[in-house]
Amino acid sequence: MPRLLSRLAVAGTAVALAVGLITPTTAQAAARPATRAGALQWAALGDSYTAGMIEATGDLTEPRDGCARTTGSYPELIRRDLGSLVSLRDVSCSGATGKNVYATAQSPIGRPLPPLGTDPDAPYPPVPPQIDAVGPATDLITVGVGGNDLDFGGLLKSCIELGATAFGQGTPCKDKYDAELPDRFNRLRADYDRMLTALHMKAPFARVLTVGYPHLMPEDTDLCRYGDLLQFSTFTTGDLAWARDAVLRPLNAVIARDAAAHGDTFVDLYPATAGHSVCDADHWLDGVLTSVLPLKYALVHPNAKGQANAAALVEDAALGG
Repeated sequence: MPRLLSRLAVAGTAVALAVGLITPTTAQAAARPATRAGALQWAALGDSYTAGMIEATGDLTEPRDGCARTTGSYPELIRRDLGSLVSLRDVSCSGATGKNVYATAQSPIGRPLPPLGTDPDAPYPPVPPQIDAVGPATDLITVGVGGNDLDFGGLLKSCIELGATAFGQGTPCKDKYDAELPDRFNRLRADYDRMLTALHMKAPFARVLTVGYPHLMPEDTDLCRYGDLLQFSTFTTGDLAWARDAVLRPLNAVIARDAAAHGDTFVDLYPATAGHSVCDADHWLDGVLTSVLPLKYALVHPNAKGQANAAALVEDAALGG
């Protein structure tokens, strides 16, 4: 019996699970309609770290709308374990920002594939704001965004280019972008707060889990081999430490603080993925590439092990473990 199903058998029925997931305030409890039988209504929102995107996390799911959701993403792994006990609406989308969750449509770009580097089925029509998948009957919301609000992917790309120009020396990326970070984080905090406020207004009885980001860079950045496309390519070791300490850790801290301010649960992926960064031997995230032959892009994303770890932690948080 799958891990989740064995735990649910102990817990009882899907109704018992629904009751356990929802912890309303006193006022909400008085206003909440009677708990209904049937599948738990779950909306999975987020960016590419939720959607899966890369080939290392499986095939694309249907319909193929350009958001690059994969069969090995953590929402899909949990859904398969829960089976009929849950009704999942996974509208996570690669490239999504907080605003794409609560307010604005998104034009997805699909999954980049060789030899041209772009999705052969692109361009795709816009997809609606992810909050459209949420409603008064929603029991559980998981949301994993924030990196694109900081343009973290753009920073990684620029750091690789600057590291090549600097021949692997110094901190050229830090030198260029460090002064911009306060403004980027101010915008992130404002949009993350607006997003959670909007989700609670749309689904007042839902439990919300905010999902953070894993340990991309190791504590010892000397583990990363300069020029290795399976790792961070031409990122300098100094810039890797800067990106870890000045961008990634503060990003998780913003998500955790906003979750606490709204009474939500923060699912912290960072501690469990220590020792499993892109540059570690047992890596749960792939670097620029998953493999050279055949050529498979990863663009610094969780692989199958990373998604399985996220699934386990999100499961535990959802079930109150």
